[in-house]
Amino acid sequence: MARSYDSSLRARVGVRHLAHVAALLLAAQFPMAIRAVYAAQSPTEYQVKAAYLFNLLKFVEWPDNPAADPHGKWVIGIVGNTPIGDELPRLVEGKNILGRELEVKKFQAADNPRDCNILFVSELEQKRLPSILAALRGSSVLTVGDMDHFIDEGGMVQFVVEDARVRIAIDVGATNRAGLQVSSKLLSLARVVTGTERGSKN
Repeated sequence: MARSYDSSLRARVGVRHLAHVAALLLAAQFPMAIRAVYAAQSPTEYQVKAAYLFNLLKFVEWPDNPAADPHGKWVIGIVGNTPIGDELPRLVEGKNILGRELEVKKFQAADNPRDCNILFVSELEQKRLPSILAALRGSSVLTVGDMDHFIDEGGMVQFVVEDARVRIAIDVGATNRAGLQVSSKLLSLARVVTGTERGSKN
């Protein structure tokens, strides 16, 4: 019987190391304005996920594209209804990364999902996930999701909630094939899997 990635994730994940990811992204990189807003309360699950999406732009390098406008906007796309779609625009407002502004765009079924740097796929889009990922094949879009088996299905970064904490897993095989270079600092803290490792679980 096939052994699911999500079950093995809970068995093998290094809780202490992954807890440091949240500290890295939320303490060292979390914008001052947001920390002020959350000063009197702990961030919600979706606020933390929104912070991850924002900060992934700082820990991932996209392949050089001479035709791209260096002053163009970073685009974080969202597919499906999710509270992250409300939290993320507030988080990125007035911010920039490497001198480039950020835009949060909600994608509909007819939109081209390649028109972004990061695409977050809501857990409500489980049935559409194969077609979404197929449309991105050959692109350099970083795919992120919070649904079960997201990495098993071909996604790159998966949010996993354990002990009321948001953690991440990264498929470096998938990111490498997309020409994306993930920071070694982030890889040293995340749960890292590869296409070969996923295949060995069958």
